[in-house]
Amino acid sequence: MKLFGTVPSPYTRRIRLYGADIGAEIAFEVIDIYDEKGRETLQQKTPALKVPFLTDGDMSIYDSRVIFRYLAEKFGQPAMTWHQENTLTLIDAANDALVTLMMGKRSELDTNQDVMLFSFQHERLALVFQQLEDKAAAGEFGNWDYSSICLYCLLDWVLFRALLPLDKYPALLAFVEAEITRPGISETDPR
Repeated sequence: MKLFGTVPSPYTRRIRLYGADIGAEIAFEVIDIYDEKGRETLQQKTPALKVPFLTDGDMSIYDSRVIFRYLAEKFGQPAMTWHQENTLTLIDAANDALVTLMMGKRSELDTNQDVMLFSFQHERLALVFQQLEDKAAAGEFGNWDYSSICLYCLLDWVLFRALLPLDKYPALLAFVEAEITRPGISETDPR
C-alpha cells in the first residue's frame, strides 16, 4: 500500500497517523500538487485531483474518509458510530472552508469581502468551531480514535498556517496540547 499526499495536508496527515496507530505498513510518497510532475501524477491516479489518495495493488482510493473506511475494514478496526461520523462532518466542513479561504488568498482575492463564497465560509467556521469547542469541553475527544486524530490534524494545521485565531477555544487548545506527544505526531509535523 502507498499513500500519496503532501506533508502539510491535514487530510494526508490524518491517514498517516491513523495508519501508524493501527499498525498498518503504508509507504508514503510526497507529491507536489503545484508542480507539473505532481499534477501529472494526480491526473493519472485520481480524477478528483486532490490528496490524499491510496493505492493498494491495482486499486486506487481517492478520499481520506474512504481511505479510513478501507483501512478500518482491511485491518479489522471498528467502524465509526453515527455520532462520530457527524463530528467528522463538522471537522471536514472546517477543513474545507479553510482550504477555500486559503486558496482564495493564494489567488490574491480578498477573502474578507462581503461575497457569498467567502461570507459562507466564515459563517461556517464560526458555527463549527463553537460546536467542536463544546464537544471538546464535554470530553468527547478523550479517546484517540479517528475523529480525535482528524480534529488534531485540523487544529494543528490551523496553528501551523495561522489560519484562524484559536484563543476563543480553550478546550480545543487544551486538546492539542494534551495530544502533542502521541506517537507519530512529531514524525508527521508539517513544520
